Amino acid sequence: MRLIRAIGATMLIGALASASALAQPAPPKEDDFTTSDGVKIHYFTAGASGSWVVLIHGYPDNAERMWFRTGIAPALAKNHRIVALDNRNHGKSDKPQPGGSGRAQDVVELMDHLQIGRAHIHGYSMGGALTGQLLAMIPQRFITAGFGGSGVQETDPKLRAQAEAMDAALPKAQGEDAAGMERFRARVAQMRPANAPPIASTPLQLDLTTLNVPILAVNGSFDNPYAKTQRLWREARVFENVILAGKTHLTAIATSGAPPLYIEATARFIDANDVFAHERTRER
Repeated sequence: MRLIRAIGATMLIGALASASALAQPAPPKEDDFTTSDGVKIHYFTAGASGSWVVLIHGYPDNAERMWFRTGIAPALAKNHRIVALDNRNHGKSDKPQPGGSGRAQDVVELMDHLQIGRAHIHGYSMGGALTGQLLAMIPQRFITAGFGGSGVQETDPKLRAQAEAMDAALPKAQGEDAAGMERFRARVAQMRPANAPPIASTPLQLDLTTLNVPILAVNGSFDNPYAKTQRLWREARVFENVILAGKTHLTAIATSGAPPLYIEATARFIDANDVFAHERTRER
């Protein structure tokens, strides 16, 4: 049976947000490993017990800023073990292609290096695109998948146009929100090499209807939330959609702290779907 759940931006914030302010989690541990093609990847781990959660940051960010400074990783580490990598060409990892994107295979090799059989995965922006690639490559190794500031491209032209029209009807970012996004786009354009391929585009060979992986999407209302999730709505067996009112691609995961709804919804989704991991283990 296919289950679809949606959460609006007016949802009440649970106790997690207030509790996170009181907790003083241990600082994450840092380490490196070398990929099969000789690239050093830096990564962070946190949390002492529970299922693993793999966090993949966006372009041109890094794991420490996107996941730990925002409060997302510390909140998830209360019930889970966290691993967050600096994608190649980012952060403290090697940069064989300065200005280039990350690589999905690095995540596979990091999971192998840490002997992680199955995990929850959550990626933001470019990290969401890499999450899509990983779902196509090794779906059996994921308990849930989360797309932050991202989704899966709609393949049906008519449905894509309908979703884009819904986004066009939403209020647009104004003032500093709009100016901030323009500065971000200019920065990305300046950093990207002229001959660089598109940033980790989600694979077209992904058949969501065959996946037994619950999926979450979290997008700002100023960040084309319908176009990014239309295909997830119609194909994913279990899908939960969170739209953050008044948030852009940047403010949906701000350095000063991610919106409480982002943190609460992500933690609750992962916690609630841990049961899927146990049920599948019994089935085998």
